[in-house]
Amino acid sequence: MGNNFETYIQKLELIGFFAGYAIVYALVHFIKGEQRKKTSSFINCLPKLLPYAYALTGTLFLGMVLKNISIDLSLQNIVEQFQNPYLKIWGLLSVLFWIPALSKKPVYSLFHSLVFFFLLIKDFWMLITSSIDSEIIKNDMKVYTDSLLLNTANLACIAILWFVMSKIRESRKTSSD
Repeated sequence: MGNNFETYIQKLELIGFFAGYAIVYALVHFIKGEQRKKTSSFINCLPKLLPYAYALTGTLFLGMVLKNISIDLSLQNIVEQFQNPYLKIWGLLSVLFWIPALSKKPVYSLFHSLVFFFLLIKDFWMLITSSIDSEIIKNDMKVYTDSLLLNTANLACIAILWFVMSKIRESRKTSSD
Protein backbone atom coordinates (compact mmCIF):
# COMPACT_ATOMS: atom_id res chain seq x y z
CA MET A 1 0.00 0.00 0.00
CA GLY A 2 2.79 2.44 0.87
CA ASN A 3 4.39 2.18 -2.53
CA ASN A 4 1.04 2.58 -4.34
CA PHE A 5 0.09 5.51 -2.12
CA GLU A 6 3.39 7.27 -2.86
CA THR A 7 2.87 6.69 -6.57
CA TYR A 8 -0.65 8.14 -6.31
CA ILE A 9 0.64 11.21 -4.45
CA GLN A 10 3.30 11.76 -7.10
CA LYS A 11 0.65 11.49 -9.81
CA LEU A 12 -1.39 14.14 -7.99
CA GLU A 13 1.71 16.35 -7.79
CA LEU A 14 2.20 16.09 -11.54
CA ILE A 15 -1.46 16.85 -12.20
CA GLY A 16 -1.28 19.74 -9.74
CA PHE A 17 1.61 21.38 -11.48
CA PHE A 18 1.05 20.71 -15.17
CA ALA A 19 -2.47 19.52 -16.09
CA GLY A 20 -4.18 22.91 -15.82
CA TYR A 21 -1.90 24.48 -18.42
CA ALA A 22 -3.90 23.11 -21.36
CA ILE A 23 -7.04 24.98 -20.27
CA VAL A 24 -5.09 28.19 -19.60
CA TYR A 25 -3.52 27.84 -23.05
CA ALA A 26 -6.95 27.41 -24.66
CA LEU A 27 -8.43 30.36 -22.74
CA VAL A 28 -5.59 32.68 -23.75
CA HIS A 29 -6.01 31.78 -27.41
CA PHE A 30 -9.79 32.19 -27.13
CA ILE A 31 -9.41 35.64 -25.56
CA LYS A 32 -6.86 36.63 -28.18
CA GLY A 33 -9.26 35.54 -30.92
CA GLU A 34 -12.06 37.61 -29.39
CA GLN A 35 -9.78 40.63 -29.03
CA ARG A 36 -8.41 40.40 -32.56
CA LYS A 37 -10.64 43.27 -33.66
CA LYS A 38 -9.21 45.55 -30.99
CA THR A 39 -5.55 46.47 -31.06
CA SER A 40 -4.33 45.54 -27.61
CA SER A 41 -0.67 44.66 -27.68
CA PHE A 42 -0.91 43.23 -24.18
CA ILE A 43 -3.56 40.66 -25.13
CA ASN A 44 -1.74 39.86 -28.36
CA CYS A 45 1.50 39.14 -26.49
CA LEU A 46 -0.04 36.65 -24.05
CA PRO A 47 0.28 33.61 -26.35
CA LYS A 48 4.01 34.35 -26.71
CA LEU A 49 4.34 34.42 -22.92
CA LEU A 50 2.64 31.06 -22.37
CA PRO A 51 5.82 28.91 -22.69
CA TYR A 52 7.59 31.10 -20.15
CA ALA A 53 4.70 30.71 -17.72
CA TYR A 54 4.92 26.95 -18.28
CA ALA A 55 8.67 27.08 -17.66
CA LEU A 56 8.00 28.92 -14.41
CA THR A 57 5.64 26.10 -13.41
CA GLY A 58 8.40 23.62 -14.23
CA THR A 59 10.87 25.62 -12.18
CA LEU A 60 8.52 25.52 -9.20
CA PHE A 61 8.15 21.76 -9.70
CA LEU A 62 11.94 21.41 -9.81
CA GLY A 63 12.15 23.35 -6.56
CA MET A 64 9.65 21.01 -4.92
CA VAL A 65 11.58 17.95 -6.10
CA LEU A 66 14.86 19.38 -4.82
CA LYS A 67 13.24 20.29 -1.50
CA ASN A 68 11.89 16.76 -1.10
CA ILE A 69 15.28 15.26 -1.90
CA SER A 70 17.20 17.63 0.37
CA ILE A 71 15.12 16.63 3.40
CA ASP A 72 16.87 13.27 3.46
CA LEU A 73 19.83 12.70 1.18
CA SER A 74 19.68 8.92 1.49
CA LEU A 75 19.51 6.74 -1.59
CA GLN A 76 16.18 5.32 -0.42
CA ASN A 77 14.62 8.81 -0.29
CA ILE A 78 15.89 9.68 -3.76
CA VAL A 79 14.43 6.41 -5.11
CA GLU A 80 11.12 7.15 -3.36
CA GLN A 81 10.98 10.57 -4.99
CA PHE A 82 11.01 8.94 -8.41
CA GLN A 83 8.23 6.32 -8.24
CA ASN A 84 7.09 7.43 -11.72
CA PRO A 85 10.52 8.28 -13.13
CA TYR A 86 9.43 8.87 -16.72
CA LEU A 87 6.60 11.21 -15.84
CA LYS A 88 8.67 13.08 -13.28
CA ILE A 89 11.56 13.52 -15.73
CA TRP A 90 9.03 14.61 -18.38
CA GLY A 91 7.76 17.20 -15.92
CA LEU A 92 11.29 18.41 -15.17
CA LEU A 93 11.89 18.89 -18.90
CA SER A 94 9.41 21.77 -18.80
CA VAL A 95 12.25 23.91 -17.45
CA LEU A 96 13.69 23.80 -20.97
CA PHE A 97 10.97 26.21 -22.11
CA TRP A 98 13.07 29.03 -20.66
CA ILE A 99 15.22 28.54 -23.79
CA PRO A 100 14.02 31.06 -26.39
CA ALA A 101 14.36 28.59 -29.27
CA LEU A 102 11.76 26.30 -27.64
CA SER A 103 9.58 29.18 -26.53
CA LYS A 104 9.12 30.51 -30.05
CA LYS A 105 6.50 27.79 -30.66
CA PRO A 106 3.99 27.90 -27.77
CA VAL A 107 2.28 24.79 -29.11
CA TYR A 108 5.28 22.72 -27.95
CA SER A 109 4.49 23.61 -24.35
CA LEU A 110 0.87 22.58 -24.95
CA PHE A 111 1.95 19.20 -26.29
CA HIS A 112 4.25 18.77 -23.31
CA SER A 113 1.45 19.45 -20.85
CA LEU A 114 -1.10 17.20 -22.55
CA VAL A 115 0.73 14.17 -21.15
CA PHE A 116 -0.35 15.25 -17.66
CA PHE A 117 -3.83 16.24 -18.81
CA PHE A 118 -4.28 12.68 -20.06
CA LEU A 119 -3.59 11.40 -16.54
CA LEU A 120 -6.79 13.15 -15.54
CA ILE A 121 -8.65 11.82 -18.57
CA LYS A 122 -7.40 8.32 -17.75
CA ASP A 123 -8.90 8.55 -14.27
CA PHE A 124 -12.23 9.65 -15.75
CA TRP A 125 -12.12 6.69 -18.11
CA MET A 126 -11.38 4.34 -15.24
CA LEU A 127 -14.35 5.80 -13.32
CA ILE A 128 -16.65 5.16 -16.27
CA THR A 129 -15.45 1.58 -16.51
CA SER A 130 -15.94 1.28 -12.71
CA SER A 131 -12.41 0.27 -11.89
CA ILE A 132 -11.71 3.14 -9.44
CA ASP A 133 -13.55 4.87 -6.63
CA SER A 134 -15.24 8.24 -7.14
CA GLU A 135 -13.10 9.67 -4.30
CA ILE A 136 -10.10 9.54 -6.63
CA ILE A 137 -11.92 11.73 -9.14
CA LYS A 138 -12.86 14.16 -6.36
CA ASN A 139 -9.18 14.38 -5.37
CA ASP A 140 -8.17 14.81 -9.01
CA MET A 141 -10.63 17.65 -9.50
CA LYS A 142 -9.47 19.47 -6.37
CA VAL A 143 -5.87 19.18 -7.48
CA TYR A 144 -6.81 20.13 -11.05
CA THR A 145 -8.47 23.31 -9.77
CA ASP A 146 -5.26 24.15 -7.93
CA SER A 147 -3.36 23.49 -11.15
CA LEU A 148 -5.57 25.94 -13.03
CA LEU A 149 -4.94 28.57 -10.34
CA LEU A 150 -1.19 27.92 -10.34
CA ASN A 151 -0.87 28.15 -14.11
CA THR A 152 -3.04 31.27 -14.25
CA ALA A 153 -0.97 32.91 -11.49
CA ASN A 154 2.26 32.00 -13.28
CA LEU A 155 0.98 33.52 -16.50
CA ALA A 156 -0.05 36.65 -14.59
CA CYS A 157 3.43 36.92 -13.02
CA ILE A 158 5.14 36.53 -16.38
CA ALA A 159 2.75 39.03 -18.00
CA ILE A 160 3.38 41.59 -15.25
CA LEU A 161 7.13 41.07 -15.59
CA TRP A 162 6.86 41.48 -19.38
CA PHE A 163 4.79 44.64 -18.96
CA VAL A 164 7.26 46.17 -16.50
CA MET A 165 10.23 45.25 -18.68
CA SER A 166 8.58 46.75 -21.78
CA LYS A 167 7.89 49.99 -19.90
CA ILE A 168 11.51 50.12 -18.74
CA ARG A 169 12.70 49.57 -22.33
CA GLU A 170 10.36 52.33 -23.56
CA SER A 171 11.62 54.78 -20.95
CA ARG A 172 15.23 54.00 -21.81
CA LYS A 173 14.52 54.37 -25.49
CA THR A 174 12.78 57.74 -25.05
CA SER A 175 15.50 59.01 -22.71
CA SER A 176 18.24 58.05 -25.17
CA ASP A 177 16.49 59.88 -28.05
